Amino acid sequence: MDTHSPSHLLARYYTPLPEHPSARGPPATLRRSLKGFASILASVIFLLSLVGLIIINQSQQPLQNPSSNANIPSLLSPLPSSFSRRVPRGVEEGVSAKSNPSPLDEESSYNWTNAMFSWQRTSFHFQPMRNWMNDPDGPLYHMGWYHLFYQYNPDSAVWGNITWGHAVSRDLIHWLYLPIAMVPDQPYDINGVWTGSATLLPDGQIVMLYTGDTAELVQVQNLAYPANLSDPLLLHWVKYTGNPVLVPPTHIAPKDFRDPTTGWIGPDGKWRITIGSKINGTGISLMYHTTDFKTYELLDNVLHAVPGTGMWECVDFYPLAINGSMGLDTSAGGPGIKHVLKASLDDTKLDHYALGTYDPDSDTWTPDNPEEDVGIGLRYDYGRYYASKTFYDQYKKRRILWGWINETDTEYDDLEKGWASVQTIPRTVLFDNKTGTNILQWPVQEVESLRQRSTKFEDVLIEPGSIVPLDIGTATQLDIFAEFETELLESAGEEEGYSCKGGAINRSKLGPFGLLVIADDSLSELTPIFFRPTNTTNGTLDTYFCADETRSTLAPEVQKHIYGSTVPVLEGERYAMRALVDHSIVESFAQGGRTVITSRIYPTEAIYGSARLFLFNNATGVNVKATLKIWQMNSAFIHPFPL
Repeated sequence: MDTHSPSHLLARYYTPLPEHPSARGPPATLRRSLKGFASILASVIFLLSLVGLIIINQSQQPLQNPSSNANIPSLLSPLPSSFSRRVPRGVEEGVSAKSNPSPLDEESSYNWTNAMFSWQRTSFHFQPMRNWMNDPDGPLYHMGWYHLFYQYNPDSAVWGNITWGHAVSRDLIHWLYLPIAMVPDQPYDINGVWTGSATLLPDGQIVMLYTGDTAELVQVQNLAYPANLSDPLLLHWVKYTGNPVLVPPTHIAPKDFRDPTTGWIGPDGKWRITIGSKINGTGISLMYHTTDFKTYELLDNVLHAVPGTGMWECVDFYPLAINGSMGLDTSAGGPGIKHVLKASLDDTKLDHYALGTYDPDSDTWTPDNPEEDVGIGLRYDYGRYYASKTFYDQYKKRRILWGWINETDTEYDDLEKGWASVQTIPRTVLFDNKTGTNILQWPVQEVESLRQRSTKFEDVLIEPGSIVPLDIGTATQLDIFAEFETELLESAGEEEGYSCKGGAINRSKLGPFGLLVIADDSLSELTPIFFRPTNTTNGTLDTYFCADETRSTLAPEVQKHIYGSTVPVLEGERYAMRALVDHSIVESFAQGGRTVITSRIYPTEAIYGSARLFLFNNATGVNVKATLKIWQMNSAFIHPFPL
């Protein structure tokens, strides 16, 4: 039932958005016993000795605060020189960084408690009961069940011994854990059963191509298939005796050949797949033909290549209808269709996509806008997000997108809490026919089944430099719809030079304004999700959509970024956002999903009953009116399948 909160009943107070967190003493010393510390440290040192000690850059490359900004909070101060990091796991074996190594100075770690770690676990996002998880693999729909496979380490909360975890769901939200689907037990995959994709054949067969890491650390492609197609759970998988079915071509390095796509049929009746790679600094997508998924022909041309983008991982390729609300099978073609080409860039750990035209005769793809080509333009998600994968849901005729949310704390912390990484809520993908230049991503409708009590707020006034608390109770699990209208208090004029870079404290005439999620009452911890308008061009408001994690936690070892990008706001549209808040994950969607940001946060104060929700307006020259509808969200109660 909706509860209405008229403005005269709304508890409201006005204070400037603080530029600094509340004064706090330094974190307490580590609570761990000397014996426990020595055991964990010895294990970590032993494992890390396999890859050595190398100083590296952070795995993400977010927007950075300008060092000259005098208003930067103290939590953004540069890390001390002793806070150096070890090489991330996986790099030595030829895959992207799969973890955030612990600082050499372990005493920099926060005094985490079990209660804090327990609160960080999500309630309706998919994650294993324990241990490490990364990329989603080969999602598919079969006999009434959605299947999710994922990279999983059954032995530890850090990357290694990669197997295929397996879970099923009737609705993409309420998942049931199944036994491991595949383990690294053959010479062609002994060092890992890595990323792969499922292809559903017209006769009902299912083929799974996946990358295996051999005993010699060579990346090869392997074939697997269900042992029993009549089993709705697809519990058992058989590896083809002729594996590997593909090895790196002679001009490709042995560690630059991975992640085969779902297959699609061309006009000649042959199946196509593409595999990510690179030549020197050019990211490429290799093309293969096959008729049986056992033997392959390498084409002379590549599907596409972009100089300077480095290794392409987890390449994805699929069609979208220019007009329509339905997804398309991967083999769909013809007029009225655009093709999305997406690559996960190993160098930057970012997922980039572009829209373009596919020529099935030459097996080449051309971007609509070369200035926004793969790797240099649009991104699926401007936050903590990587190694995404789509599949066609033939049951509900839609294209579903999965993504991996990795951690920004340290391996040391992950080992303490016993798990690492989360999958996003599955998203539908459509072509944005209003702009014609981007896709729209939106949480699958089934997530709405978790909605419980709702609260409405209408025309809430937020004056310049003010914060308004929203009385909804605990703000740990929420689905938020918010629309904003602005009233200019000064003479009209364009503002240029503003973006997300300064975060929520960098004030301008027109912004920022939006939500403060996962905030405590004292505002010592908060995560602003906000709009920052700048100017109007050709009927489109040039607006930034941003997420500022710099004040999200008091823990010093956690990476805290400012994320964001422009979002088209067309003439006559209000500023609109949706946010799914699930403990330590916030997925934010602007303007119907034109721009998306996933935030990974680790609060120490704003947890359990202390988590609150606020509106804020840190602009200097506009009043903002907000209209919201907010649902409390139930848990998905993910648990093992009762086999």
